[in-house]
Amino acid sequence: MSSPRDRDGFDERPDEGSGWREPGHLGGDGDRSGAEQPPAEQPPADRPGGSTAWQPPGWDLPPAAPDRPAQYPPAGPQTAGQPPAPGGLFGPRRPRQPSELEQVFAYQGDPVGAQGWAVQQGWTISDGTAPEDAVLAELVRTAPVRATRDHRPAGVMRGRYGTLELVAFDVLFASGRYAVPEYAVTAAPVLGALPPLRLSPARFWKHRTGGLVQVPSGDPAFDTRWVLLAAEDGPVARALVGDATVRGLLLGTDDGDEFWTAAGHLAAIRPDGHRPQLIEHHARLLTALVSALAPAL
Repeated sequence: MSSPRDRDGFDERPDEGSGWREPGHLGGDGDRSGAEQPPAEQPPADRPGGSTAWQPPGWDLPPAAPDRPAQYPPAGPQTAGQPPAPGGLFGPRRPRQPSELEQVFAYQGDPVGAQGWAVQQGWTISDGTAPEDAVLAELVRTAPVRATRDHRPAGVMRGRYGTLELVAFDVLFASGRYAVPEYAVTAAPVLGALPPLRLSPARFWKHRTGGLVQVPSGDPAFDTRWVLLAAEDGPVARALVGDATVRGLLLGTDDGDEFWTAAGHLAAIRPDGHRPQLIEHHARLLTALVSALAPAL
C-alpha cells in the first residue's frame, strides 16, 4: 500500500510548493524534511544596500546622506538691495505678477510721445488733478460720447499753437485695475458767450441732442457728411457752417472727429489716445472754427 510520502512515478514540479517551509520568524524550526537548502540568492548589484526585496522599477530611494544640503525651490525675482517679501509658513512669498490682460490694458501714460512733443513745444504737463484741470471734468461730462463716472481727464497738456491757447488730454476709463485712454480731447478757450453747438459727422450716432435743432449749411456736399446741431438757428451757428474754410477742411478729413461747446471752450474729440499728429490735426481744425465764430460772438 502506498502512502502520501511515496512517489507516484512522476517528478515533483518545483512550483508545487513541495519544498515550502514556514519562515523562522513565524515559528518555523528550519528544514524539517532534511532537504538540502537552495543557495541563497545573490543581491542584485543595482539594488542599494543589497536588498533582495522586490520593488517596482524607479522606487529605489537614494542612500541616506545626513550631510547632504537641503534643497529648496528658488525664490521669486527680487530687485537687488530690496528686502525679501514677507514670509509665510512655507518661506518668502513671491511678488504677484500682473496677468497678460492687465499688462495689455494698463495705462502707460504717454505711449506714443505726446507729452514729449508737448514739452518740446514749451507746453506744461499735469495729471488732471491740478486746480486748473477742474473745468476738464465738465468737458468730459458734456462730450458727445457715452462718458460715465469712470471716465476722467488724464495726461493733460497745455500750451500755445499758433494764435490759440490749447489744452489737450486723454479721457481715461479707470475701473478696478484697468485704466484705458478711450478718447483724445483738444479744446480752446473762447472769449464770449458760446451757445450750445454740436458739429458731428452724419454717420455718427448722436448722443445728448435733446433741445438742439439742425442747422443746414446750404452746401449739399457738406450737409451729406456733416451735421450741425444748435440750441437755435442763429448767427453763431450760421457763421460756423457758412465759412468756406471750415467746410473745406472738414470735407478733407476722414470724418472721425466731433466738436462741441461747453464750459467756455470749443472742443474736439476722437476715439483714440493722444499723439503729436492728432494734437496738430485738432489744432488746425479748431483754429479755423474759432476764427469763423469770432465775428458772431
